Amino acid sequence: MKRQFDDLQLGSIELFNLAAELSSFSAAAVAAGVTPAAVSRSVSRLEERLGVRLFVRTTRQIRLTEEGRTYYEQARVALAQLVDAERLISGQHAAPAGRLRISLPTPYAHYRVLPALPEFRKRFPDVEMDVHISNRNVDFADDTFDLSVRGRAPDDSTLIARKLEDAEMVVVGTPAYLRQSPPLKTLDDLHAHECIGFDMPSSGRRLPWIFQVEGETVDVTTTGTYRTAEDALGGATLARAGAGLFQTYRFVVEQDLRDGTLVEVLKDFGGSSRPFVLLYPHARHLSSRVRALVDFLVEKFSD
Repeated sequence: MKRQFDDLQLGSIELFNLAAELSSFSAAAVAAGVTPAAVSRSVSRLEERLGVRLFVRTTRQIRLTEEGRTYYEQARVALAQLVDAERLISGQHAAPAGRLRISLPTPYAHYRVLPALPEFRKRFPDVEMDVHISNRNVDFADDTFDLSVRGRAPDDSTLIARKLEDAEMVVVGTPAYLRQSPPLKTLDDLHAHECIGFDMPSSGRRLPWIFQVEGETVDVTTTGTYRTAEDALGGATLARAGAGLFQTYRFVVEQDLRDGTLVEVLKDFGGSSRPFVLLYPHARHLSSRVRALVDFLVEKFSD
């Protein structure tokens, strides 16, 4: 079989990947123990070989072109598989290593995954973590993520979905707000209250609140002068400040409920939940570090 790559070309691909990950030739040079000029030459050799520009370069920064992003996504998977293959053959496959990129929604990041990551790193100290915190859905075809956690599994046969948990929803307000507000005994009473809204990133529409009524889940459209977007924790912060009622995940306000800072209301209609799902692309060979994090998160949070 004719050789497709020589040692210099493989080295150029590695340096290109480092520059893409770190968004800097200088940072890639420090990480690889070479000069920035060596990184630049390696990228130029790749661009000449491929016949496309991989980076847009300015005096202050670099960024991947569309072709560069496509090449990076494929190249990083290929290099990771080579590293895993060597570990597998040499009997070192039990020690995952390398960089992992995961995208997390705001509440699940701050109250679930981020507090657990130090434990994961103690188990696998050679794994580096890049954590992206956003409520927008990521596109694995365009974004360079290994995994993401989202509120539902998309209709995409190229992705594997693993349920992590069904997170219970609660409606909360401060004691001071409740003392000065109308009685709150039924769902219809919500219309007389200041209900803090959250706009869904996918549609921009106000997220309905969910309740259990005679064993069935019902949606309630609320009204109020406060609307939050992007950061789902903003509504909880407003509720703590006495701005009104807010429906959020119980794990977000557990400490507030214990302290009495917030009070749960409409308990007779509680028990509804929203899911959190771990997503990652199908792969014939899943890298050991991705598999390690998948197993860890499922072990940690799965119902």
